Amino acid sequence: MHASLDQPLGLAHFTCIAVPPLDLVRLAARTGYASVGLRLHPAFPGAPVYELPPRSAAFREVRQALSDEGVHLHDIEFVTIGEDFASASLTGILEAAAGLGAQRLSVCGDDPDRDRLVARFAELCDLAAEFGMGVDLECMAWRQVASLPDAVRVVENAGRPNGGVLVDALHLSRTGGSPEDVSAVPADLIRSAQLCDAPAEAPQSTDGIIREARAGRLIPGEGALPLGALLAALPLTASLSVEVPMAGTSSPEEHVRANLAAARRLLVG
Repeated sequence: MHASLDQPLGLAHFTCIAVPPLDLVRLAARTGYASVGLRLHPAFPGAPVYELPPRSAAFREVRQALSDEGVHLHDIEFVTIGEDFASASLTGILEAAAGLGAQRLSVCGDDPDRDRLVARFAELCDLAAEFGMGVDLECMAWRQVASLPDAVRVVENAGRPNGGVLVDALHLSRTGGSPEDVSAVPADLIRSAQLCDAPAEAPQSTDGIIREARAGRLIPGEGALPLGALLAALPLTASLSVEVPMAGTSSPEEHVRANLAAARRLLVG
């Protein structure tokens, strides 16, 4: 059970996606986060994304900031494994990620051909392993991999030791999952978890669920999701981060500080 005030917490880039990587690392350090995630691949067409090509000046600046600030890079996001997905297209991003010390790559599955999806997830795991990284599969209500048990099946069928699942509090709830479902997953498969909150009642349409995920999340503790039970169900080895995209008029610093304080209250609650 996660119940320590000293539990390291990460800052997912989507929490303040307008903040570029170099500033995000400094913001995380200044506000007390132990790690960050970086959005180096567009989550959907037109989504914000940052490029850090290996050997570029921007890459070197971020690498130096991570070292100077004592912040580590947990994951790179966000990749969709769809019908036309080709692992080789991510070689440059994985090279950059590894050079920055990243441990995981976050993905979702959206190929209706399940055998092909499993094979491509396995191929991606193999490519990531060449860079010393793992791959975490996240379920989403509007994707083909639309539940936690479904994500677990893909990872288990792929059979790669660096494959895992990412448990997001909102996606877990909006795909009909519960903390009990998390407890049923082999602990070594849950590598990462993301905290946020939301009202008890889900939006009634798929478009509404997408809008909520991208712009309607609440700070942990301000909604009705069973976050305490979720934290109790997660393995101690799972890396925790906060993912609550900004809405309203608060500054990025105010927003990430409020989320960190709220997450800390949950951890000792």
